[in-house]
Amino acid sequence: MADLSKNTVHTVYIEGYTSEGLGVARVDGRAVFVKGALRGETCRAKILKCGKNVCYAKVEQILTPSAARLTPACPVFGKCGGCDLMHLDYEEELEFKLQRVRDAFERIGGLDVPVKGIVGSEKTERYRNKAIYNVGEQGGKAVTGFYRARSHDIVATGKCLIQAEVSDRAAAALRRWMNRHRIPAYDEKTGKGLVRHLFCRYAFGTGRALITVVSADRRLPHLDDLIDELRESCPEAAGIVLNVNTTRGNTVLSGDFYTVWGDGRVEDILCSLRFSLSPLSFYQINSAQAERLYEKAVEYAQLSGFETVLDLYCGTGTISLVMAKSAGRVIGAEIVEAAVSDARENAAANGIENAEFICADAADAAARLKESGVRPDVVVVDPPRKGLSPAVIETVCEMAPERVVYVSCDPATLARDLKLFDERGYKAREATAFDMFPRCAHVECIVGIRRTDS
Repeated sequence: MADLSKNTVHTVYIEGYTSEGLGVARVDGRAVFVKGALRGETCRAKILKCGKNVCYAKVEQILTPSAARLTPACPVFGKCGGCDLMHLDYEEELEFKLQRVRDAFERIGGLDVPVKGIVGSEKTERYRNKAIYNVGEQGGKAVTGFYRARSHDIVATGKCLIQAEVSDRAAAALRRWMNRHRIPAYDEKTGKGLVRHLFCRYAFGTGRALITVVSADRRLPHLDDLIDELRESCPEAAGIVLNVNTTRGNTVLSGDFYTVWGDGRVEDILCSLRFSLSPLSFYQINSAQAERLYEKAVEYAQLSGFETVLDLYCGTGTISLVMAKSAGRVIGAEIVEAAVSDARENAAANGIENAEFICADAADAAARLKESGVRPDVVVVDPPRKGLSPAVIETVCEMAPERVVYVSCDPATLARDLKLFDERGYKAREATAFDMFPRCAHVECIVGIRRTDS
């Protein structure tokens, strides 16, 4: 029996990947998850810790490299907790994500769901329309960057290859202003200091940006100079917002918002529709991929122009309004009041009159509509990573729609929920994976579900 105690080194062969993109090997039948290893590689792995069922390790030496291995283009890859997969080529990345979805369906859901491939992203760099930089101080200078994995230690970076380029320029402008005027960064431990985060939203459809500076105090000194610095560095800016966040937690955007220059919103174009976005608006990170995702959602909904569609977790109404172009009536439900207000304004701005929005929790909204006699032909769900509650699934099935379209950002909770739908007479007919987050381990998936007695 091999000694798998901490700091021992073993020669291992990598058979596949975990859901987080770690390499999977076996030593005397025990699973070893190896950070930085690729499928098909033989390497020397150093054990970091061992649990009852699995051990964790890191690559010490690659003996037989995979043909898919790349030299990461980012100098802080492996230190920053943002990207997971810059060390493998994109074809291998898509294979990993597609297999992750299939494994979840089979192992968690116990279901045989046909997965019609994965839709790759045309851009694997500079694709994110939203950037959140953490702000701190190192060596007496302001730094911006992202947290190290499982910590709040900032890994300083001057350039992030997956963010829109304007976001990097905005972060650099903020650093220059802080250093020039010796503006202190906020310290989470002491609660002292001022600048906490920089949030930049870029609308690829219109080429405009909305920059939000998060401060612990409304009285931000030399604010006019900051505005000038940001405007000069980011001519794309449509507006600059100051968010005063006085909480002691790690929530990025909280408290009051003040538009200090320009417009407090930015407009984007998605699926030929115009959307007005505030700093708090929920919006898909990868705009180009979102269009393809929503097109697939409409395809799975099988709309003919007469159906009633219920869109749970509708956010600012993106899917609802895309569906409204092909449906008879769309009802969107969202628990965040500001998002519902955005959705209504977006419907009006696009001249869409067959979409309505209610502010309610998904389970409450579905129950309320059921009691009022609403019988949707199609239900669309796009829940957060935790998936659907059993109450939502139960109520949706009681409404007896012909079809359910499930948009998911987590294959594990998706598989769990599909099993519950299956037990209630709703079978997953087809799924398509989408790579919304190139270079990160996350994968989106959309599933067409149909009532079996239809």
